[in-house]
Amino acid sequence: MTHSTPIYQPLIPSPSWPSGFTFSPGVRVGNLVFLSGTTATDEHGRIVGENDIVEQTRQIFRKFESVLSLVGGSLSNIVETTDYVLSLDDYKKTAQLRRELLKGPPWPAATGVVVSGLVRPDALIEIKGTAVLG
Repeated sequence: MTHSTPIYQPLIPSPSWPSGFTFSPGVRVGNLVFLSGTTATDEHGRIVGENDIVEQTRQIFRKFESVLSLVGGSLSNIVETTDYVLSLDDYKKTAQLRRELLKGPPWPAATGVVVSGLVRPDALIEIKGTAVLG
């Protein structure tokens, strides 16, 4: 079996990204950037903003900005997000921060999903997104 060149460009903002991971923080296909589901971890894998969904959300968007900057993008290029949260009450707390960071209108399309758990312990929210580069 031969391996062909992938049709996408992996976007990995840190040289310390673990080689054992089977996903990229983001991938670019043409002018689209797909941002992987992301929790509020720091460069050592520790949760930032323990028990604080707003600070966790801020950290996730910092990480998105880092990925998007690799291809000349920013948070303003995000056109869609999906938020996975443990609590609807907590989810509502993120609205003002989204306004601050995404600087709409226009606003990205968004979906919020309440889940019973997330893969990362102590995570209150996980967000994935799609961006379009101009």
